Amino acid sequence: MELDIKAILDCLPHRYPMLLIDRVLNVEPGKSIVALKNVSINEPYFPGHFPHHPVMPGVLILEALAQAAAIVSFMGVGAKPEDKSVYYFVGIDGARFRRPVVPGDQLRLELSVERTSRGVGKYRGRAMVGDELAAEAELMCAMRKLEA
Repeated sequence: MELDIKAILDCLPHRYPMLLIDRVLNVEPGKSIVALKNVSINEPYFPGHFPHHPVMPGVLILEALAQAAAIVSFMGVGAKPEDKSVYYFVGIDGARFRRPVVPGDQLRLELSVERTSRGVGKYRGRAMVGDELAAEAELMCAMRKLEA
């Protein structure tokens, strides 16, 4: 199933400048997701993250993967952020950055759910630019109810 920006906004509590998913090409709720992030020179971090050679910060590539994890997980349990729950990024293992991501690139975020238990999920993610691996990591995220 494909999701446009309106459906993504329904699935995530993030908004500009922290929303890092532009489109979902395919999602199998609770199993896997393929999403896109269009990297533009207008991103708010580029003026300060190497003005002479703009590079997308690696931590934001990982955040984009975590947002993809939240979408696939919220959809897997039929919840939305409006239901007073949030998906926290709680861990990362084996993060590797293979190539810089620069303005004009399109990140293809590929993520699979490895396992879930008691609201905590473990995911394997890759961020691709074309056929090149830009970053990869194992992520852990936890769904938590918000206090009233």
